[in-house]
Amino acid sequence: MSTSTEAPYVSTAAPAAHVEEPTAGPSAPPSAARHSVVEDVLGILTGTFAASLGLFLLKSSGAVTGGTAGLALLLSYSVALPFGVIFFAVNLPFFGLAVWKKGWNFALRTGGAIALVSLMASLHPAALGSLHLNPVYGVLGGNLLAGVGLLILFRHKSSLGGFNILALLLQEKLGWRAGYVQMVLDVAIVLASLVLVSPLMVLLSAAGATLLNLVLALNHRPGRYLGR
Repeated sequence: MSTSTEAPYVSTAAPAAHVEEPTAGPSAPPSAARHSVVEDVLGILTGTFAASLGLFLLKSSGAVTGGTAGLALLLSYSVALPFGVIFFAVNLPFFGLAVWKKGWNFALRTGGAIALVSLMASLHPAALGSLHLNPVYGVLGGNLLAGVGLLILFRHKSSLGGFNILALLLQEKLGWRAGYVQMVLDVAIVLASLVLVSPLMVLLSAAGATLLNLVLALNHRPGRYLGR
């Protein structure tokens, strides 16, 4: 059998480079879309309605909560004034803090939200009458509604004054979650209510205040929500 003596042909051309088609990498996060004026108005109305309804449930249960709302509730149990009037008065000193630290836009939104909650606090008793609620339902349901209302207000660059403003400032400056900051402050207010409320109701109110702030801590993390 004959054997071929011809050397095999070897191509000297460089192998064609394999050009991979560009793959779609992770898209850059979209720029934060601003809420329209209509969205802000509807958002603030929704948030204040939910928060005021939650406070109405708390007052109907004879319970307390944290922050200036809790202070207003405590005063309403011992002062012959409507809750809405007390709530508005308690938050007035914090309006200056809002102007100083957050600017007029945030301050005016917050002032409007406080006024709406004060007004709606008188609307709920007129519409629903006097309620006799199971304390557990009233405290937990009331704080859950108030937490959802605050969350909506935060998303629309507003708050209900008081510790809300302080909590948001600490979140922006130090990275502390607003919900956790307010949780500590709220529990302190609830414990101070022992002078007017039974120890059992204070414990239940503390659990409710914790629930409220867990709603904020789990849903209002820095950088997660891009809407402005």
